Amino acid sequence: MARDSGERHPRLLVLGAGPAQLGLLEAARERGLFTIVVDRDPGAPGFALAGRRAIVSTEDERGIERLAQAERIDGVISPGIDWPVGIAARVAARVGIPHPLEPAGAALAVSKARQRERLEQAGVPQPRWRLVTGVERGLPVPCVVKAPDRQGQRGLSVVRDERDLAPAIAAAVDASRSGSALVEELVEGPEVTVNAFSVDGEFVPLTVTDRITAEPPAFGVALAHVWPSRADHGAAEKVAADAAAALGIRSGPTYTQVRIGAGGRPKVMEVAARLGGGHDAELCRAALGVDLNGLALAAALGEQVEPPVPVPQVGGATTAFLVAPPGSLLGLDGVEDAERAEGVVAVRVYRRPGFRFGELRVGSDRAGAVLAVGDSRDEAYERARSAAALIRFQTDAALV
Repeated sequence: MARDSGERHPRLLVLGAGPAQLGLLEAARERGLFTIVVDRDPGAPGFALAGRRAIVSTEDERGIERLAQAERIDGVISPGIDWPVGIAARVAARVGIPHPLEPAGAALAVSKARQRERLEQAGVPQPRWRLVTGVERGLPVPCVVKAPDRQGQRGLSVVRDERDLAPAIAAAVDASRSGSALVEELVEGPEVTVNAFSVDGEFVPLTVTDRITAEPPAFGVALAHVWPSRADHGAAEKVAADAAAALGIRSGPTYTQVRIGAGGRPKVMEVAARLGGGHDAELCRAALGVDLNGLALAAALGEQVEPPVPVPQVGGATTAFLVAPPGSLLGLDGVEDAERAEGVVAVRVYRRPGFRFGELRVGSDRAGAVLAVGDSRDEAYERARSAAALIRFQTDAALV
């Protein structure tokens, strides 16, 4: 049972106030929850939705625990970002409040290296991999090199030439918390995302979306999520379910990236025990009528949750991300036109004038998103892209 906070509304500690948390924070406000929102960036867009804001890093575990105790919270959640998932589970255990994840399972979920070990033990299909601290004999090229305990493309490189292997490993080691790099075989083929929710060990697959990604140097950065995927849904859902079971994830949301390799065989690229950071929950609600944000909130507060029953609402749905030209943001227009466009469900702009955009390299470089629906996936995709094209960002560099 949740602790009696002495307040009329349950108190929820939310780790993160960036774009990835906006949907959940809106859902929390609609439900009447009092949110204490943590982020180190005073300008984070989610602070506008917070009941109380705390300028604290989402990785400051001691600071977060002190805040949790002082605020007498009823639940804690880390939507959209990986490392604080483990912090949320540990803090919940120490302050004696419910949480959908056990600390041990959360620790597996936030470490790519430990994930690889556990998936290998369970026989879940995945890329060949090796954990290294420097160049070793026999490493595959081409390959993907990444920091095993980071997200958002930090320390991530695609290596197609052996001459680039050493600097890629050095960059990953430098970015990692553990001083190591994960080297994985490069699996060619389409990439899909399986969003799901588990209740007492029952894995319920929801949206399976195609990830449309940017060209290097923004390797892995999604430009769009398109539902329904053209891939074999059943095969992708099966490996995602097997991966969640192998990691001991029995309750709450999961976000699993799957690459469809040679012969149509799916391989698990990574599993996150959280909501997807690209407005996946909002797409799920538009596509299938399942309030994934609401389910995540209920699970974080220790409430009884029934397995969701997805029912298609439309033929297709797409989230298309906005990319601004580099430079300091002076202003933008076309948002209202985009909101009025046919099939558009929501438009989000993440940044205010004065924010400085760099070249697109990581997910946090994106400027916003458009969610649109249609009678088919292709119609939804075109509607989202057309609406996104109506939004124009003016930056100082673009005016030079």
